[in-house]
Amino acid sequence: MPDTPLPATGQPYLTQAQIAAASPVAAPPSDPMSFARERMRSTGQWHALQTLGRNHTMGCVALEITQRCNLDCTLCYLSESAEAVHDLPLAEVFRRIDLIHAHYGDDTNVQVTGGDPTLRNRLELIAIVRRIAERGMRPSLFTNGIRATRDLLAELTEAGLVDVAFHVDTTQNRRGFTDEASLNPLRLDYIARTRGLGLSVMFNTTVHPGNFHEVPILARFFADRAAGVRLASFQLAAETGRGAAPAGQPIAPDTVAAALQTGTGTPINFRGLSVGHHACNRYTMMLVAGGQVADLMRDTALYADIMQAMEGRTLDRRRPWHCVATVVLACCSRGRLALRLIAAFAGVLWQLRHGLIASRFRIHKISFFIHGFMGARCLEPDRIDSCSFSVMTSQGPISMCLHNAKRDDFVLRPSKGADGRWWNPLTGGFGDAEPAPSPPMLTRAMHKGRTKAWVS
Repeated sequence: MPDTPLPATGQPYLTQAQIAAASPVAAPPSDPMSFARERMRSTGQWHALQTLGRNHTMGCVALEITQRCNLDCTLCYLSESAEAVHDLPLAEVFRRIDLIHAHYGDDTNVQVTGGDPTLRNRLELIAIVRRIAERGMRPSLFTNGIRATRDLLAELTEAGLVDVAFHVDTTQNRRGFTDEASLNPLRLDYIARTRGLGLSVMFNTTVHPGNFHEVPILARFFADRAAGVRLASFQLAAETGRGAAPAGQPIAPDTVAAALQTGTGTPINFRGLSVGHHACNRYTMMLVAGGQVADLMRDTALYADIMQAMEGRTLDRRRPWHCVATVVLACCSRGRLALRLIAAFAGVLWQLRHGLIASRFRIHKISFFIHGFMGARCLEPDRIDSCSFSVMTSQGPISMCLHNAKRDDFVLRPSKGADGRWWNPLTGGFGDAEPAPSPPMLTRAMHKGRTKAWVS
């Protein structure tokens, strides 16, 4: 692959040889927070509003517990051989959970994902969530919601689940749904399933040329449901995995941010907080009352000082008022910072005054997140080195975008158990000798994404 054109950061893309040579981080760092801070410094991403290395050692870590899925998304990041791969043995999943803790420590956000994790054996799924929680980390369920029933979510919550993220958008080809607006009743059903469970609810939307014009509609929808939705994530389409390349002009973070601002009807500062590389992530928090929206992060200088005060502190997303109290107490320890916070909050309330009166002073918080994935042939080295979204493999963690570019190297790799026996991902069986590499044998039913057209 040629090194041109240059990406926005001015560095050549990784070559195929560099991608092939890249490997996971094998040895856990002695001090995960210092290691994260050094990664940000070495890539020019360390500043007053950077969370990695200050409040978090990693944005989140994906724990893929199955490669199977019950949908066939047009932009799927999974491998073309995913449906031929058996689920990892539970002991191997537990080992990877322990590796996540060794690399990143307590309070790490762990995405229990796949494929769709609800296709995993129910008792095993519950055991996986419980293991993550017992290790002092925060388990999140990432699902398309089809099998995420109320009773399953209740059981997972009892086991320690903190978040559930529903992926719902037009790339999924769900029958009977033609656009994002038509999917909103389904989103409402998913919100209703979680009501009263104490879960933080998130929604993931893949933004592509076919639904970009509906981003303002989605922004309004989520803002109006802030009582039941904590975060709405908008993920830019990327050419990777078994999905087909999106047709039309590429979508950029700035244009998505502008569309979200249009939908909420208020100026939004997406530069108020950084999670890893500035080209990968944009984030903002807002308050909503009576249909009115106000940005909580417009005063970046204030937020930078709050970040300093919050260094080393963690927030329990299941207890909103405890989060507020933690922030206020941290600011009180910095003298006049508490007064600045109160003044800024009073300004936000004044901006929302009409909505507060209309809603009888009911007010809710919601966050918007924009994530720009890189295509498999467009990997920028500084973004890889400052990645805030890793995947745990059998060998250690690796950047999600790099993982997607060479996914079969990891999902088709046999793993060795504590008893010395080898597990074969293509047969699901164990043996005394390491299995020889072999291509997966795909049946017609296993084909999804691009390959589906070849066998139809």
